[in-house]
Amino acid sequence: MLFNIKNNLYENENLKFKDLKLKNDLLLGLNDLGYEHPSLIQEKIIPLAINNKDILARSKNGTGKTLSFLIPILQNIYSESYGIESIILVPTRELALQISSLLRKLSKYMKNINLQVTGVDSKIDKNNIDFNILLGTPGKIYDCLCKNEVNKTCKTLVLDEADKLLSGEVYDTTLKILNHYKNKISQIMLFSATFPYHIQNIKKMYMNNPIEVNLMNELVLEKISQFYAYTSENKKIQCIKNILSKVNINQSVFFCNSVNRVELLAKKITDFGYPCYFIHAKMRLDIRNKIFHDFRIGKSKLLVSSDLITRGIDIPNINLVVNFDLPLSSESYLHRIGRTGRFGKHGIAISLITEDELETFFRIENELGIEIHPITNNKIY
Repeated sequence: MLFNIKNNLYENENLKFKDLKLKNDLLLGLNDLGYEHPSLIQEKIIPLAINNKDILARSKNGTGKTLSFLIPILQNIYSESYGIESIILVPTRELALQISSLLRKLSKYMKNINLQVTGVDSKIDKNNIDFNILLGTPGKIYDCLCKNEVNKTCKTLVLDEADKLLSGEVYDTTLKILNHYKNKISQIMLFSATFPYHIQNIKKMYMNNPIEVNLMNELVLEKISQFYAYTSENKKIQCIKNILSKVNINQSVFFCNSVNRVELLAKKITDFGYPCYFIHAKMRLDIRNKIFHDFRIGKSKLLVSSDLITRGIDIPNINLVVNFDLPLSSESYLHRIGRTGRFGKHGIAISLITEDELETFFRIENELGIEIHPITNNKIY
C-alpha cells in the first residue's frame, strides 16, 4: 500500500495527539515538549505503527519523522521490562545522542522505560539487562549481538536515515543485523529522505507487506529558497564575506568537503570579525559534542562543518545553509540544505559554484528535478 502525500506539513490542524488515544503519561511528555498537534507524517504513520505495520516512509527533514517512530515505540512498550523490545539504528553517534535526549524527555512520566545508547551509556551487563530500548550505530549494536549482550528476539526494529544505513561502509553491518532478526521480529520501520534503489530488495527480503508513505512532494523543498553564485575558487572567501554582511542570519552552517577546508574557512570567517565554530569527524568526540551542544543552544551563530551534521540534526534557528564546496551527490545536497527550512520555517540555501563544479551542479538539479536560481540582485560575487 502506498500513500503519496503532497500536502502541507499539517493536513488536519484540528487533530490533536490526544485524539490518537495515546497513553496519558506519553501525552504529558508531549505536552511538556510543546507538541499538541501531530504533523502530517505523524498523523499518517503513528496509527499504523501502533498496529505493528511495517513502514517504509520517505520524508524530508523537519517533518517530524523522529516522533513518528518514538511515539509508537513508547505506546506499545510493555508495562514491565521483558528485555529489549525496540532497537533504533542510526548512522551517527551525534544523531543517537539527539534522539536519546528527545526520547528521555518524551518518556519522562512513563514508568519502566529504560534506554541504552550503545557507545554512550555504561557497558551492557548481559546478566542484568533491564533496558527495553536499544539505540545506536550499526557497528555498536552488532557488537552487542556478537557478544550475546542482548536478547535474540525483538518487537520493533527502526532504521532512521535508512539511505545512509543501507549504503557505504555500514551497509554490510546493517544487513547482518537484519539477518540476525529475520523472522524473529514483529515490525520493521524505515525512515529517510531518499532511498537507494536496492531498498526494494530489503523490502522483499525483510519486510512484511510494508505500507509506504511518501511525503517528499516530488523532492521539492518548498520552504527553502535555493540559489547559486557562479564564481572562481580564489573568490569564494570574498563571497562568504559578502554573504555575512548582506544576509540576516539567525544561525548558519557552512559546508566544506574536507577537514582542511573546514578549518581554513572557519579561520577566515573569524578573521572577518564573525565568531565561528567548526566541527569535523577528525576532532575528539568530547570536543565535537561540546561544539554541537554550544551551537545548538545559540552560543554561536555560525558553524563550519563537514558532512558530519547533515543527517537528522534538528536546530530550528538555522535559516541559512551555504555550500562553500558543492557536495558530490544529489543525496548529500538534499541533506545539507535540509538543515534549514525545518518545521514550516523559511530557509535559504546558497551554493558557490566554480567551473569545475558545473557538471556536478547540473547533475544535482537533474536528479532532484529542481531549479536552483542564480543570485541576480545584491550580488555576492
